[in-house]
Amino acid sequence: MGKVVLREQRDRDGVRYLSARLAADGALVVEGQDLGPGVTRVFGEGITEYEWTHTVAARHVPALVAALAGAEGSDVLALLASGAAGPSGEELPRILAEHRIPYEVWSRLGD
Repeated sequence: MGKVVLREQRDRDGVRYLSARLAADGALVVEGQDLGPGVTRVFGEGITEYEWTHTVAARHVPALVAALAGAEGSDVLALLASGAAGPSGEELPRILAEHRIPYEVWSRLGD
């Protein structure tokens, strides 16, 4: 499994997208983008785009698999696709924090 789409939603608030993939080095990369009026309501006038990436280094992926109740060696993408991190992957940041799994964050606001 190369990439899973965890959320692809369009409604009056705009577009919300979230995907997960494994990088060449085995890191888990979760990428999201929100566009539209929903972003403006959260971040303020003139802001219509929010992009972010959460990256879990390969050495920490087994800890995430365990936190998602997967067996040793389970495919983290399959676990995420099955809803182990909640509907649309929305629980992933909480799970990472709760289990003290290190991850890097990048984000950007735009118009």
